[in-house]
Amino acid sequence: MRSTTLLALLAVVLLYLVSGALVFQALEQPHEQQAQRELGEVREKFLRAHPCVSDQDLGLFIKEVADALGGGANPDTNSTSNSNHSAWDLGSAFFFSGTIITTIGYGNAALRTDAGRLFCIFYALVGIPLFGILLAGVGDRLGSSLRRGIGHIEAIFLKWHVPPELVRILSAVLFLLIGCLLFVLTPTFVFCYVEGWSKLEAIYFVVVTLTTVGFGDYVAGASPNQNSAAYQPLVWFWILLGLAYFASVLTTIGNWLRVVSRRTRAEVGGLTAQAASWTGTVTARVTQRVGPTAPPPQEKERPPLPPPPCSAQPASRPLSPAAPEKTEPPSPPTPPTPPTASALDYPSENLAFIDESSDTQSERGCALPRAPRGSRRPLNTPRKPARPRGPGRPREKGVPA
Repeated sequence: MRSTTLLALLAVVLLYLVSGALVFQALEQPHEQQAQRELGEVREKFLRAHPCVSDQDLGLFIKEVADALGGGANPDTNSTSNSNHSAWDLGSAFFFSGTIITTIGYGNAALRTDAGRLFCIFYALVGIPLFGILLAGVGDRLGSSLRRGIGHIEAIFLKWHVPPELVRILSAVLFLLIGCLLFVLTPTFVFCYVEGWSKLEAIYFVVVTLTTVGFGDYVAGASPNQNSAAYQPLVWFWILLGLAYFASVLTTIGNWLRVVSRRTRAEVGGLTAQAASWTGTVTARVTQRVGPTAPPPQEKERPPLPPPPCSAQPASRPLSPAAPEKTEPPSPPTPPTPPTASALDYPSENLAFIDESSDTQSERGCALPRAPRGSRRPLNTPRKPARPRGPGRPREKGVPA
């Protein structure tokens, strides 16, 4: 976890604690002040009714009573009415040991001897991990059993052609409802009947117990009117199953959050890849649109090419002796074409200068003799128009076939 995330989470928890403190202070402080005023009024009435008792003696008596109540004594019992009742009988001691290893710790019964406190230290260090292993196993079996039963209900829904997404939602709701019915609502009505609590007090005890808060203001089986020795052990087994159910619920929520986080990371990765692809596409399109608008580089003027060697006229191109001649069928007579600057405008004149001596000189790498300087045609003089040659025109003499 990053430092910024950890600090943000710490700030949220502190804000949650401060808000809870303000709410509890606003709700409970007036009641505490009222109780303190009523205690002072009762004390003054007692002193007026018994003038032989001093204020200091009454204060010492109240303190001793408070210490006795904290040690597990019950003010409703005395040595004559119910001498057999004890807060440390086998059933109550078993329930107290269970509150140690479950880390509930109601606090209604506390250890008063040094030997008991020393033993409690080692007992908790061994018992809490052992109970954790048991709780994990029971939660696994309990969750598997509930999911197996819900699986049959899912199969029925699927046979009715219910969408799978809706079936998953219904199965999760059924898992929660069945667990709440078995471990929250049913014990609430049982405690209302056995302990004589109201429905709010009973469900308050159930939630405080299964969340391992355990204030100790309401404890099942702590009343001296409850004489059954098996009642509190049965309550502890209910605590075991309820904690296992809540552990399976928390495990399911953790797995769901893990799956959601993986899917979220995968979706974020896909969105990042799509954004990168979209950015590349937009950049390419913008580049294609902006590229042709840029002015093309100016080409440098090329110098005029020198006259080709081995040619009789400067305007004609040299004819390669190895060029293959194309044999085409005679074409129909065509109308005369306008003069062009092609190198083969004068085929008869070009072929007239190619004889045996010129072929020999070309093979030796020698150029044909140039015409005298005065007889050369200037470059700026216009060319003679091309003479059309019909298919029936006789070939001139001296021209090789």
